[in-house]
Amino acid sequence: MEREAGYIKRAKDLDVYRHAYGVSLDVHKATLVFPKMEQYALADQMWRSSKAICANLAEGFAKQTHSRPEFARFISMAMGSCSEVETWISYAFDLGYITHAQHDEWLQSYVHIYGMLVNLRKKLK
Repeated sequence: MEREAGYIKRAKDLDVYRHAYGVSLDVHKATLVFPKMEQYALADQMWRSSKAICANLAEGFAKQTHSRPEFARFISMAMGSCSEVETWISYAFDLGYITHAQHDEWLQSYVHIYGMLVNLRKKLK
C-alpha cells in the first residue's frame, strides 16, 4: 500500500487518511463561523462529506483482512465523499462564506486526496 509493506496496521497509518483528516479538521473549524441558518445545512454537509472520507477508509481497512474487494468498495465510497465535499466547497465560495484562498486550497487538497484514493484502490487489484 503506502509506506513499507506490512507496517500499516490501521487506517490512520495511511498517508491519504492523515491528509484527509487534516483537511476535514480545517473545513470543520472554518465552517463554524457560517451563518446560523447554514450550520444545519451547508456546514453540516461539508462536515459529513469531509469526515466520511476517513470513516470509509477506516471501515474498509478493517474489513480488508476478509475481503480486499470490500476495501476497494469503501475506497470508492470515500472517492464519492471527496467529490461531494468539492461541490459543497464551491457552494460555500459562491455564497460568500469562504475566501478565494480557502476555496482554492481546499479544492486542491481534495483533488490530491482523490488521486491518492485512486492510487490506493489500484494497488488492491
